[in-house]
Amino acid sequence: MPLPPLTRRALPVLTAALWLGITASAHAIEVRFEPVAPGLYAFIGEKSGRTYDNEGLNANIGLVVTADGALLIDSGASLQSARKIHAAVAQVTTQPVKWVINTGGQDHRWLGNGYFAAQGAEVIAHAHGKADMLARGGDHIAALTPALQEKLDGTVPTLPTRWLTGTDERLNLGGTTVQVIHRGGAHTPGDVMVWLPQQRVVFSGDVVYVDRMLGVIPVSHTGRWLESFAALEALQPARIVPGHGQVCELPLARAQTRDYLKALRAHMQQAVDEGQDISAAIKAFDARPWMGLLNAAELHPGNASRTYLELERE
Repeated sequence: MPLPPLTRRALPVLTAALWLGITASAHAIEVRFEPVAPGLYAFIGEKSGRTYDNEGLNANIGLVVTADGALLIDSGASLQSARKIHAAVAQVTTQPVKWVINTGGQDHRWLGNGYFAAQGAEVIAHAHGKADMLARGGDHIAALTPALQEKLDGTVPTLPTRWLTGTDERLNLGGTTVQVIHRGGAHTPGDVMVWLPQQRVVFSGDVVYVDRMLGVIPVSHTGRWLESFAALEALQPARIVPGHGQVCELPLARAQTRDYLKALRAHMQQAVDEGQDISAAIKAFDARPWMGLLNAAELHPGNASRTYLELERE
């Protein structure tokens, strides 16, 4: 169901706009699903910020074709981009989109829900993310409006129609076994991973970032993020479709997501234990191994400060 209108508070909107990394782009978005494994496809979104031309599709979206319908993994950042995603699905399969799984509470994971729900799709997410969606839906719209402008028209934050509650939920969708894994969240509280055991492929959502710096935002929790990553490691996937960046294997995901989070938490934990000032702790962290990632210079200082504050609260 659509969310009620939310008050657009200035500070959250400003914060959201800053981490969105809104920049200029030179071309219009083309949504195309590429094969990952038999029956599995991925659209690899742009790695930079949300722009008018990319319509907020700067994240990856998955597609699973079953014998009885298509499963879409994330629904896009707007009504218009959801239409483009749907058209791209039709280039791969004649099966209707029967199910959508939202892998988290970030805008490009779920603001296209209304379009697919209107087509009759069942929209699925983890209940741990419901409060986050309710709280930030209006802020997402407000923060996206300067970049997307009229391309956001008609977009209404629309909640999933089915909420999962377990840590490992096995679903049978069109005869295909799909496992939805949740360990308390990561980038957002509702972050889940979608595991296809037959193909040994995991759509990680924002549990994994490669090629670009991950974002620790106010609703993130780096401790649970690492617990989620550990669950991914236990799967020993053959391939990972990350939330951002190219399809990869486990070593790259470890190097660019897990190792950064582990190093950041260890450093900030020591700083908190020793009573070190937050600004000094941030300056003392050696981020050089990850500064070659896209957006690292812009995002790392915020990641470091929020991790310090998280550990200070624990």
